Amino acid sequence: MKLFLKHATDKVCVFRAVKVALVVGTILALINHYDAIFTFSIEATNVFQIILTYLVPYCVATFGSAMQARHLECEAMKACEGPSSGGKRSGRPKNKE
Repeated sequence: MKLFLKHATDKVCVFRAVKVALVVGTILALINHYDAIFTFSIEATNVFQIILTYLVPYCVATFGSAMQARHLECEAMKACEGPSSGGKRSGRPKNKE
């Protein structure tokens, strides 16, 4: 969890997530609330929904970016440690990508 939070609060991860949230959030806000936006009849419930519309892509982008960075760091630590498992294989199959 600490490793995930380290990457989720990293400057690069936050900046990337903000960019994604601005683009995706704007598109979704226009799709979902175009009538209220263009007629300037935005109410408190619309404001709350629009904030959530930006928050969801931010959270998704942060999660994906932090998990990828966490995965790469874990893989790098395993490579640096060498064969510490004593030749035992874990039960998880490796990706062939």
